[in-house]
Amino acid sequence: MAKKKYKNWTIINDEDGISWLHLNVPKSSANILNEQVIIELEEIVKQLVSKPPTGVIFLSDKESGFIAGADINEFTTFESEQAALVNINRAHAIFNAIENLSCPTVALIHGFCLGGGMELALACRYRIAEEDSRLGLPEVKLGIHPGFGGTVRSIERMGSFAALDLILTGRSLKARQAKKTGLITYSVPQRHLLTAAKQTVLKPPKIKSLPWWEKIINSNLVRPLVAKILSKKVAKRAARSHYPAPYAIIDLWLKHLNNRTRMLEEEAKSIAHLLLGKTAQNLIRVFKLTDELKGLAKDKSVSINHIHVIGGGVMGGDIAIWCALQGYNVTLQDQRHETLAAVIQRGAKLYKKILKQTRLVNSTLDRLTADIKGNGLVKADVVIEAIFEDANVKCHLFKEIEPKMKRTAVIATNTSSIPLEQLTGSLKKPDRLVGLHFFNPVSKMPLVEIVVGEKTSKKAQQVAITLTKKIKKLPLPVTSTPGFLVNRILMPYLTEAVTLFEEGVPITVIDKIALEFGMPMGPIELADTVGLDICLHVAENLAESMPITVSEHLRELVAKKILGKKTGQGFYQFKKGKLVKPQLKSNYVAPTDIKERLILRLINETMACLREHVAGSKDLVDAGIIFGTGFAPFHGGPLQYVKDRGQEQVLMALENLEKRHGSRFKPDDGWKSIVIE
Repeated sequence: MAKKKYKNWTIINDEDGISWLHLNVPKSSANILNEQVIIELEEIVKQLVSKPPTGVIFLSDKESGFIAGADINEFTTFESEQAALVNINRAHAIFNAIENLSCPTVALIHGFCLGGGMELALACRYRIAEEDSRLGLPEVKLGIHPGFGGTVRSIERMGSFAALDLILTGRSLKARQAKKTGLITYSVPQRHLLTAAKQTVLKPPKIKSLPWWEKIINSNLVRPLVAKILSKKVAKRAARSHYPAPYAIIDLWLKHLNNRTRMLEEEAKSIAHLLLGKTAQNLIRVFKLTDELKGLAKDKSVSINHIHVIGGGVMGGDIAIWCALQGYNVTLQDQRHETLAAVIQRGAKLYKKILKQTRLVNSTLDRLTADIKGNGLVKADVVIEAIFEDANVKCHLFKEIEPKMKRTAVIATNTSSIPLEQLTGSLKKPDRLVGLHFFNPVSKMPLVEIVVGEKTSKKAQQVAITLTKKIKKLPLPVTSTPGFLVNRILMPYLTEAVTLFEEGVPITVIDKIALEFGMPMGPIELADTVGLDICLHVAENLAESMPITVSEHLRELVAKKILGKKTGQGFYQFKKGKLVKPQLKSNYVAPTDIKERLILRLINETMACLREHVAGSKDLVDAGIIFGTGFAPFHGGPLQYVKDRGQEQVLMALENLEKRHGSRFKPDDGWKSIVIE
């Protein structure tokens, strides 16, 4: 066998004349299509064009997967659309050349195959994937769309509906599902990958054509109607002004589907334009923040086998359910059999929804054990306390359980606002206490605050961070101050919304303006969803140390057991769990400063947290608010919003609000001493 080695690629020519192109990007856990990889591939493809082999097989030498996509770090280096377009057109030319090779070409896929990696695979004539592979075109999550010919080729392989759904949602497909849609040619067990690839080259199968009705969907008469439907569907999730990429995808399909060459050219121009926009740059930043949080779990010596959760309420039960789903053996302790039974039922429902197969559901349920006597306490590596938000009750529990625990076990409290210093007095080893603050609903919210007290040991902190990453959540270390980071910043925003309501602004108007800013949910609906009792409790705790006025109306609602969504009535009414919007008077005129009042109270408290080093950096503060509250990701976080809008302008706006509405808008001292860069 002949072998030729590049920095990233290794070419092995076998006895049948097949060229096996192995990709292995050095010093990287995953293969990415960075500039050096593309330059080498360009040279390799030129050689293949001039002297075609029997066939070409692309494969990865990384255990993690095929190719994760383009190098997003390079996305932020382009100084102009023209500079971006030059690089994109270069990749287009290479992929077009691969597509036009006279010999059979195969992408041999295992693990993940995403973004630019999927586009390279689509440029091949055949795609063979190992059964557990995940394939997709998730670029829309970065504020862009496929840019290496993926919009055109995915539609040609899958059909318009399937391809557009894949691109617009950014979701990934398992290999079997990808086979059904036409995204790949074959799905095979790992042991058959190499044989399948070789046989495909030596005996190329006929490529299956799309069904006849695709011509109708793609016709000039029907396509505008479908595009309109798709745009309305996208608009329910994302406004064009905030997220232009999905609309750009639909426009490409609508305007240029009938001209393949033109559509490829317009795809390149479109992505070059999107890449330089604020939405893409901020979403790329958010993606990097995700990696930064994941990278905090550095201690590979941490070993966690058994988790014991105390408290079978909504939070405790959901934490136990989630940890078992991620592979941990979990015992759940509560005083009432009925509570434990309800958690097991809730777990079974979630497992059926996610895992589908009865075998997998049952094996997961086997890891979740109801433990009314607390027998699991003695063997737990981590004990998660999720009982009442009352410092005295928590202290009493810690005093009771500590003597029964393993000497090396960590106690993690799920408190949402109580500083750890109020909880350590009852512990003989206070250094083992750390906060693990989950957000509701546990199965959907990605962030967990790792609350570090004055006495929390480095080991306890690293155990908490490692566990958080292992259960597929994002760990954010924060200091043990009232409300920590997320609730502290969120509460002024929520209380300002309630103040607006008490001034006579309709709740639908308040929420609508927050949604227009880009929030995933309005503040009033959010309060109802979280639970008005929980909001009141956190507000009362924080009012002791922050300029927060606790609403008397909120107190009255809680006193009457009107608690929001869970009771069917809060600020809004809920029927069968769905919010019922009240009618708005047609002649109502809203105050012009609602958005500023809501957002700048949140921004001002964010600056206070940055000044007090509640989280380790500007990036971590932004990450916490994006992943903990859903703060409009396209803004890149509250501090990035300040940078983009202009720090002086934001400060002036706060000063004006202070003059009009009082001291709660007084700019934090951080505005004088910190420059947001």
